[in-house]
Amino acid sequence: MPRPAPTPARSHRSLGLSLALVSAFAFGGSGVAAKPLIEAGLSPLQVVWVRMAGSAALLLPVVIRHRDLPRRRPWLLVGFGLLGVTLVQVSYFFAIARIPVAIAMLLEYLGPTLLLGYVRFVQRRPVTRAAALGALTATLGLALVVEVWTGLGGLDPLGVVFGLCAACSQVGYFVISEKAGRAASASPADHIDPIALSGYGLLIGALVVTPLAQPWTLPWHVLGGEAAMGSRQVPAIGLALWMVLVSTVLAYLTGVASVSRLSAPVAAVVAFLEAVVATVLSWFLLGEHLATPQLLGGALVLIGAFVAQTSRPSEPSTVVASSADPTPLTEHAPR
Repeated sequence: MPRPAPTPARSHRSLGLSLALVSAFAFGGSGVAAKPLIEAGLSPLQVVWVRMAGSAALLLPVVIRHRDLPRRRPWLLVGFGLLGVTLVQVSYFFAIARIPVAIAMLLEYLGPTLLLGYVRFVQRRPVTRAAALGALTATLGLALVVEVWTGLGGLDPLGVVFGLCAACSQVGYFVISEKAGRAASASPADHIDPIALSGYGLLIGALVVTPLAQPWTLPWHVLGGEAAMGSRQVPAIGLALWMVLVSTVLAYLTGVASVSRLSAPVAAVVAFLEAVVATVLSWFLLGEHLATPQLLGGALVLIGAFVAQTSRPSEPSTVVASSADPTPLTEHAPR
């Protein structure tokens, strides 16, 4: 008996799921590509600049197409570029220079949990018991990841601080994205294309990081040579191109397209696969093995962060996105 043909809605959803998986894989590979470049001689700031400048150049046509955006929402773009893009990436790349990629990613995924603290103590809105349980679960997971009973398990304390800074920066990304979504829902004329917002954020980030990274002093010969990825040597320029083309441009394009086809809860589940991808890739490609307690802690961080992100405050208006939000907060903060 022949199977019924797939409905347009099912095909639409299947395509969204496929795009979300591609986006999670693309984002998850950013740290694995960046760390060998840092170890080959580039500073974390220089790696951030290469990624931002290259991606901004590719997204420049989108920025030009939405050239009215700086006039309409200048402060939102500046805030997104400084906090939601620059500080997230700088903190994350400084973290992976000192601690394993998987642990840095797990630390960053405390962002949704910290977001609940922002909602509860800054905005003074109540949160659900499920959300509080998620925050507690993620905190317990963090203790296992950094092995607090052994004094951070030999982890570089500054690397842990940078990872937590990336998590705090992710809160800013969520809050600013929510403001963009609220403006769009209040007035269609204030709609901000997510790809345009990302393009402007990367462009602003590249301009801000330029005097700090000093690309005119960048050891360009490093990009022309090879970098050690675990026990093998790979072309450094290939890693840089992967960061720009795959871990940024492709990740954003597929991520935004998937969110428009999936509900927010489904997109959130797939988004958390990014940390799993980063852990697996760093394990096999960089030889960064995690102990059993750290793996268990990582699972608790992801479970708690997922509950924290998808559980909403009791009031109708919430920082944590619903599927009706024009700019769902299940999108990734740039890595």
